[in-house]
Amino acid sequence: MGYVEVPTMNQNAAQEIETSERILDVAERLVQTRGFNGFSYAHIAAELELTKPALHYHFPNKAEMVRSLVARYTERFDRSLADIDALRLDSRGMLANYTQIYVDVVRSGRMCLCGMLAAEYQTLPSAVQQAVMEFFDRNETWLAHVLDDGRLDGSLRFEGQTSEIARFVLSELEGAMLLARLHNDSEQFEGAVGRLLAGFTAVLKT
Repeated sequence: MGYVEVPTMNQNAAQEIETSERILDVAERLVQTRGFNGFSYAHIAAELELTKPALHYHFPNKAEMVRSLVARYTERFDRSLADIDALRLDSRGMLANYTQIYVDVVRSGRMCLCGMLAAEYQTLPSAVQQAVMEFFDRNETWLAHVLDDGRLDGSLRFEGQTSEIARFVLSELEGAMLLARLHNDSEQFEGAVGRLLAGFTAVLKT
């Protein structure tokens, strides 16, 4: 009788984590291209060749899956912000690197995950709403710090409260992404980003 290797608990756990990540990878692409209401478990199950019960094993419902997805997206975004901080640039350079994150997303043919979800905010489950709000709050806080430092070191020029300008920057980026998607034109978005950054050379007013 041949020897049959029985998976260990660690192997099983690793396989479950891998499957969960694959599910979230597909869900992320679907949200970024279709939105929360534009896909179902059936789409993910078909693409990954999984049964719906298998999906429900990892994520009991769509709300929990997308909440986990937003948490992962926020964590990755936080790492990107930490990478920018580590570059020790002046505030203008930090802001330019921040906008490049969005440029890269648009070039990939996708939208900001939380921007897509924000467009459907009223129809989202409350747990997902809270996660999306937290993403934007964290971004606004980071931007406000960059703007504060930029005003002090002279690398950024603007008038108004930094919290208001931070929200303005985020709104400009998310809105420009929507229009670029409408026209299927990443260069349009990059032009908008360039004008946004140029506004901090002159005096930006609210």
